[in-house]
Amino acid sequence: MNSKAQPISQPMVAAIEDFEHWMTLERGLSKETVSNYRKDIEQCAKVLMSEGISEWKGVNAAHLTRWSQHLGESDLVNRSIARKHSALKSFAKFLLKESAIDRDFTESLSRPRSEKKLPHALSLEAIEKLFECPNLSTPIGLRDRAILELTYSSGLRVTELCSLTFTSINYEEGFIRVFGKGAKERLSPVGAPALKAVRDYLSGGRPSLVKNNTGSELFLSRLGKAISRKTVWHLIKQYAKQAGIDENITPHSLRHSFATHLLSGGADLRIIQELLGHSDISTTQIYTAVDIARKLEEHSVYHPRNEMEVST
Repeated sequence: MNSKAQPISQPMVAAIEDFEHWMTLERGLSKETVSNYRKDIEQCAKVLMSEGISEWKGVNAAHLTRWSQHLGESDLVNRSIARKHSALKSFAKFLLKESAIDRDFTESLSRPRSEKKLPHALSLEAIEKLFECPNLSTPIGLRDRAILELTYSSGLRVTELCSLTFTSINYEEGFIRVFGKGAKERLSPVGAPALKAVRDYLSGGRPSLVKNNTGSELFLSRLGKAISRKTVWHLIKQYAKQAGIDENITPHSLRHSFATHLLSGGADLRIIQELLGHSDISTTQIYTAVDIARKLEEHSVYHPRNEMEVST
């Protein structure tokens, strides 16, 4: 089924654009989430167009079954397919609320189960090696050290980090004001090493990066603009390689390490949930599995009885 060759009808496009505006203005979702949802729904619309369906009110369960089959025949993993199903379900509920359709055409759509992968956390030794890499005699090095320290200290998402401003951090009380998914606000503590790293950057690094068009953004690129997620991703990859860390490190690895190390140290799961900005405790509970897996590995390696052969 060649869905790519099918142009989307104007009525379908108009409904998608209305949904896009609703997600942005009323739900407050990030640009990345809105863009992904739009792409997912447009892909579905192209498949439906190939079936002769040019309006959303003409969609039924049989059409979506063929769409699901189309996804199943692709190279997508279950997690990506599950996201596309979620996007379409949210879209259908929006259309129903707006009276654009008479019934929810996704009611019988079975969502594939996502494979849950355990988050990857760095060891404390790897964290220390990583943080030692930035050259603190340069503005970029001071910036990068502050980024690493703050991300790990407060468990920030990379989008949250990039959107920080001067007023985000309370240096006297030692906390940071973060706007997470859905523009939800939370307060997260900032440790002394991270506060020092940010102060060092503000006094010895950021002034050299300021340009005429610079605003109140905390972390700046070489062009004087807010640092991008892509830049943060690349600098962490670069420092991981420099530190000799042979693991797939991303900005989210520091967030995972933050949560895993708190749990290992005895922090309450509900507190970790609040610090991470998770709306559902089940999302946070995956870190208990990480902690158990780590303990099993430690037991297997270091318990002296495990080296003994068992006779049968």
